[in-house]
Amino acid sequence: MFIYSLKASTIKFFGIIGIALVSLLALIIFIPSGSKATTSEIAAMNENISFDNVKSSSDAKKFLAQYGWEVEDDAIEECEITIPSEFDKVMTQYNEVQKQQGLDLTKYKKKTATRYTYIVTNHPDYEGTVYANVITYRGKVIGGDICTADAKGFLHTFSMPESSN
Repeated sequence: MFIYSLKASTIKFFGIIGIALVSLLALIIFIPSGSKATTSEIAAMNENISFDNVKSSSDAKKFLAQYGWEVEDDAIEECEITIPSEFDKVMTQYNEVQKQQGLDLTKYKKKTATRYTYIVTNHPDYEGTVYANVITYRGKVIGGDICTADAKGFLHTFSMPESSN
C-alpha cells in the first residue's frame, strides 16, 4: 500500500499555476491578433507623401495637406522639444503610433527637434478642437499626430480617418 500526503501549500501552488495557465490560454484565444501593417504596406500608404524639406511652419502646413488635413493659417505653437533619452510607458505608446505611419523616434533620442502645432478644421467625426502636431528634425518629419486634448479624446496617425457618418 502506498500513501502520499499533500500539504495545503502544495495544493495552493498547483491551483495558482493552473489558474495562471487557464488565464493565459483565455487571453491567447480571445484577444484578437490585430494585423500590423508590414513595412512594405506602410511604404505603399506613404508612397506619395514627402517627409523632407519641412523647414518652416508653412512647410509643415503643406505636409499636413498631403494627408487631406485643413488647418488654420498660423501654427498655434512652434517650439523646440527634446526627444527623451529613455522612453517611459507614455512615450513608448506614442512611438508605437509613429511606427504605424512608418516613423520611429528611437533614432532621435536626445535630439532637439521642432514641433509645429495647428488647429485642424476638417476632422470628419469630431466637433471639438482637434490638433495636428508635426515633429521635424533637420528639415525632415520624424513624428507627429492628430489629437484632441479632451479627457475622452483621441490620438492617431496623420492618415485621415474614414467618416463614420
